[in-house]
Amino acid sequence: MMREIILKYEFVECIPYDLKDGTIYISIAFATAMHKCCCGCGNLVVTPLSPTDWQLIFDGQSISLYPSIGNWNFSCQSHYWIKHNKIKWAPQWSKKEINAGRIQDSLAKDRYFSSNMTSTVHDAIIGIRVPEESRLKDNFWRKLKNWLLAYYAANR
Repeated sequence: MMREIILKYEFVECIPYDLKDGTIYISIAFATAMHKCCCGCGNLVVTPLSPTDWQLIFDGQSISLYPSIGNWNFSCQSHYWIKHNKIKWAPQWSKKEINAGRIQDSLAKDRYFSSNMTSTVHDAIIGIRVPEESRLKDNFWRKLKNWLLAYYAANR
């Protein structure tokens, strides 16, 4: 059994270049949360916040992410939930389960984006109300892509 981990959280404008172990960084502006993999491998885990990716729940004292985090592209293949700042370890998945999960995610994205929904990525942030005038504009994805490219280029 993996050790119990309690994460700290920091709301930031931009994700810092040097992430601390045991801290999850949340950027509302970029609708993204990042942390180092909780297994200790040191890999960076990016969890985009959107109706088809992860949802952030902030109750004023703790954060939770839904669904679970499955690091299938990492050699560790760690799998866990973040609930009320605590890591809840989940069973590892087989290759068949991983592939089925990927197909399900792809179908969910297809269904969501093929509909005429007008929701923004902020709909994934539960418990935080963003004033209408400060909601993300159409250039959000361009900003996020550029930020991620710059981040990874600087950390290679």
